[in-house]
Amino acid sequence: MARMSPFFRRKAVPPRERSVTLVGKPGCHLCDDARTVVEQVCAELGVPWEEKDITRDPRLHEEYWEQIPVVLVDGEQHTFWRVDEGRLRKELTGN
Repeated sequence: MARMSPFFRRKAVPPRERSVTLVGKPGCHLCDDARTVVEQVCAELGVPWEEKDITRDPRLHEEYWEQIPVVLVDGEQHTFWRVDEGRLRKELTGN
């Protein structure tokens, strides 16, 4: 089997070295659902996570107001609206 070029290989990062940010706002039922999934997956994997409120951050509001909730992994957008538990776990573990 041919070897994959190192240029195209993803560097494995242990879950504990990853970070997750949930961007949402109060009173958003989708944000509540997303929080439950993020909290559960991150607790299982030992991944630190934080939540940011778009009503308190003009930059986040401008960028994400139509997409909340938004999940960022290591500062990059992973998903929005509905958070899939399996997809988030796969992103964080590389499996």
